[in-house]
Amino acid sequence: MSSHDDDASSKEAKLWGGRRFEESVTVKVEKFTESISFDKVLYKQDIMGSKAHATMLAHQGLITDIDRDSILQGLDEIERKIEGDQFEWRTDRENVHMNIEAALTDLIGEPAKKLHAARSRNDQVATDFRLWFQLAFNNKDLIVPGYAHLQSAQPVLLQHVLLTYVEQLERDAGRYIDCRERLNFCPLGACALAGTGLPIDRFMTASALGFTEPMRNSIDAVSDRDFMLEFLYANSNTQPSIYHTSWRRVGTLDL
Repeated sequence: MSSHDDDASSKEAKLWGGRRFEESVTVKVEKFTESISFDKVLYKQDIMGSKAHATMLAHQGLITDIDRDSILQGLDEIERKIEGDQFEWRTDRENVHMNIEAALTDLIGEPAKKLHAARSRNDQVATDFRLWFQLAFNNKDLIVPGYAHLQSAQPVLLQHVLLTYVEQLERDAGRYIDCRERLNFCPLGACALAGTGLPIDRFMTASALGFTEPMRNSIDAVSDRDFMLEFLYANSNTQPSIYHTSWRRVGTLDL
């Protein structure tokens, strides 16, 4: 903690502070610990989660319907301000959750303080992230540039681009599956090259080791290494597919 008043945050007390700290955190600490500079993109998801939570609390009789309506209306107003670029994001409130919750308290007063009942920042941010990632599945009509000769060429749907990788990776997966099927035969019991006259059960050992069955030809069993080449070939074909997924869309989507 700094002893200089001008280096300390004079803002409201931190939720995590309790009675342990007599002074406010310094501006440097505040800047280091804040996440609002990047997690404010989750505002819509955070408001959605808060609305659902408030509705549930009222349904369970934990808050009144009047408080619920006040919370929902307040959240609507905050969302309008954010989208109208009229909302003040404050670093002393650290993150998107506290910015919205504190603004709601400023707006509607006591009912806002009941919103945090039966939830934590932990499940709140986890819910926000999941809601945010759902957008990737809902943006079916998102248009992105299609590339030809390393240049943006034609507009295409994002889902069409993603299905390109599905096709490529399915072929890659098929090669691994084929390779596994061909290598999954057991050479044990072929001995040096001509087998043995002892009454062994090669099916038993093959099954115990997870193989489909014993290899049929003892000479082939001890000499075959085709599966190694197949596996290396499958790897070499998969690498370009992975490479394509990583470079083509760099800078196209703002995640």
